[in-house]
Amino acid sequence: MKIEMIKFGNLLISRPSGKDAWLSFRPQLATLPSNEEIILNFKGVSVLTPSWMDEFYTPLKIRFKKIKIINIDSPVIKETIDFLESLP
Repeated sequence: MKIEMIKFGNLLISRPSGKDAWLSFRPQLATLPSNEEIILNFKGVSVLTPSWMDEFYTPLKIRFKKIKIINIDSPVIKETIDFLESLP
């Protein structure tokens, strides 16, 4: 499944909005098997904070083992993702 992150906005900056994004998208993931590959496409996203990404990515990472992240244009976004991927 491919998730277009721009659908949540181009500024993904707060913990509450990250949680809202996760809660609104979670039902679409409910029927997918845990071995499904999830692709997060960041095309068009300008800003991503660790708090937003923690609320969205962490529960996704718990549920799915194959997550691919594509179209990271910003070094700040790359740093955020690298930081969260380094956590246990």
